[in-house]
Amino acid sequence: MSGPSRRTLVLGAGALAGAAALPGLGRAQGTARHGLSSFGELKYPADFRSFDYVNPEAPRGGRFSAQLASTLGNQASDTFNTLNVYVLRGDGAAGMNLTFDSLMVRALDEPDALYGLLARSVEISEDGLTHRFALRPQARFHDGSRLTARDVAFSLMILKAKGHPSIAQMLGDMSEAVAEGDETVMIRFAPGRSRDLPLFVAGLPVFSAAYYDKRDFEASTLEAPLGSGPYQVGRLEPGRFIELQRVADYWAADLPVNVGQNNFEAIRYEYFRDRQVAFEAFKSGAFTFREEFTSRVWATLYDFPAVTEGRVRKEIVPDARPSGTQGWFLNTRREAFRDARVREAIGLCFDFAWSNKNLFYGAYIRTASYFENSDLKATGTPHPDELALLDPLRADLPAAVFGEAWSPPESDGSGQDRANLSRAVALLREAGCTRDGGIVRLPGGKPLEIEFLDSDPVFEPVTHPFIRNLGLIGIKARMRVVDASQYQSRLKDFDFDVTSRRYASGMTPGAELREAYGSGSAATPGSNNLAGIASPAIDRLIDKVANAASRADLVTACRALDRTLRAGRYWVPMWYKADHRLALWDVYGRPAKGPAYDLGAPALWWYDAAKARRIGRN
Repeated sequence: MSGPSRRTLVLGAGALAGAAALPGLGRAQGTARHGLSSFGELKYPADFRSFDYVNPEAPRGGRFSAQLASTLGNQASDTFNTLNVYVLRGDGAAGMNLTFDSLMVRALDEPDALYGLLARSVEISEDGLTHRFALRPQARFHDGSRLTARDVAFSLMILKAKGHPSIAQMLGDMSEAVAEGDETVMIRFAPGRSRDLPLFVAGLPVFSAAYYDKRDFEASTLEAPLGSGPYQVGRLEPGRFIELQRVADYWAADLPVNVGQNNFEAIRYEYFRDRQVAFEAFKSGAFTFREEFTSRVWATLYDFPAVTEGRVRKEIVPDARPSGTQGWFLNTRREAFRDARVREAIGLCFDFAWSNKNLFYGAYIRTASYFENSDLKATGTPHPDELALLDPLRADLPAAVFGEAWSPPESDGSGQDRANLSRAVALLREAGCTRDGGIVRLPGGKPLEIEFLDSDPVFEPVTHPFIRNLGLIGIKARMRVVDASQYQSRLKDFDFDVTSRRYASGMTPGAELREAYGSGSAATPGSNNLAGIASPAIDRLIDKVANAASRADLVTACRALDRTLRAGRYWVPMWYKADHRLALWDVYGRPAKGPAYDLGAPALWWYDAAKARRIGRN
């Protein structure tokens, strides 16, 4: 078992561009750049032939089939009912990002660099507020029509006005996008814009303006949109599967940023509402790529014939990326969770050591940080550089921020750690709660009750012991599992007490953090700020992260933010493991040395016909 990995949400730029832009980079007017990075360095020169981590001779053909593992926009992991994933309405289908091109794309072996796709270059004004992207004249939509600067400008402005909140909020400081002829789009940003905004913009999908002249951009629809990317929508059955077909005459197939990539003839995503059903489907070969997120399954159930015969392989691939933020998030919009002492008391009732031993086969490490598995994690007491950011905010910060960085307390592994439960009772008392007839009541007299909301029963084995411990100290709790559509609807409306989520973050966090932890998103329906965090001090620290002018400044700001978020007790931290556990039907090839900051599947992998014949799957 792991975190809600099928509900992993990649924050902001990490989902779309994977990088951020430094205001001071390339400021000289008239200097055209082939790429952008956060702090001024690009690994690849303008004349590079391909990324180092690809196989330029990778064969093409075959099919990649899997389940959706991480989401963007309005996507749900368990079902879909629309092909429009970049708006709030509906449950979006997997793989739709493969049907659209963007101005630039991420290099997976650099922490924060983008190189030109639709754009062959970019010029940046002296003040960093105007970016002019020069488009490639050969860019085409799938119907053969030319993709021009008008389409880029239309796409950016409509995403700002009508896009999913996770996108629209990020575009608040993009003042305008204007076509200057067919091949140049001018994008102007507001003064004080975040460091990463230009590259977030450069990674957004580009739509056809003509196509949407006759259609509602916000509509939930199963009509395949007109794209320009390497794949287009093929067969589908809503809620069951969707296939993406490789575009044979894809206009950008031979560009350096695409060489050795997009090798499968078809990519198919399967949907299952039940995890056991999904596992049985994989065992039968209904799909051939599986990232295993359940430690019990990994440890005990991969003994079926296809594994013992060598037709299915198990692999563990190290993951150098930050492990993200995983836990139960407490909705502070609810009266019951407004006091940090109450939130901490709730967290003390989770015995991770017991769960890790009895449910997870000792596979995990307890998550403590919002930037786990990275140098962005706060440790010890604040460094002087951190204090320089924190001291001006001291009046608005809890005293705990200035001590040892908070980590969840260790438990004794008994399942009912008496010391932690006693501490929880004391915290509830300090918060003004009373206990009457074995029931904890809030200061106003209302019983303290909690509903754990989920769309998948997989967490029941770990949530129910947590609930029992809450009951021991007088908190009535229950778990409610609803269908995927209802779950998404309730999250969008913040109609929940507690829910689980994993936020993945890149090596260079930026303004996208506002969407998960900023005050502006706390009251925005559909935002990723599940906890309802609304702290001016946290907003200021996010600004410091978003506007860091060097990696050293970024590390300092992230550590200050991390210790402040942790002191707020907004979540009950879960667990992490810094690797990928893969189960593969042996039909795939991949580069000998993959990229440092991404698994690379399916983009860099290919179908190996010889392997497929050997196991009888050709």
